[in-house]
Amino acid sequence: MSSVDTRHVARDSLFLFADLTFEGQSESTRVKVRNLSAGGMMAESSEIVASRGDRLAIDLRNVGIVRGSVAWTQGNRFGVAFESDIDPKVVRAPIGTSPETPRYARPAVSTPTFSEEERRIRNL
Repeated sequence: MSSVDTRHVARDSLFLFADLTFEGQSESTRVKVRNLSAGGMMAESSEIVASRGDRLAIDLRNVGIVRGSVAWTQGNRFGVAFESDIDPKVVRAPIGTSPETPRYARPAVSTPTFSEEERRIRNL
């Protein structure tokens, strides 16, 4: 674990849920993700007792499983340093908007509005 100060790195403040599993445990726990950057995140949970250095895997929306370790703890909040960078904008994107999502599973788009003339021609 690096001792480099990364507090200047841009973070997205957000509120979403993710499933976290500590190394060596089979059950996952739902945590609140409070902020997210390419290299890590801050999470909150009243159910988890985390210690600095604990290895974990977290399932982030639109990204999947990301491995990392606990960088710090303070009360019921803790920081996670990811093993590899992610794109935080992908996590923030609505579910079903990625190009890999089949068209039938994407959100519906609004129906176009036609003028009176276009409707008349369309009905011919």
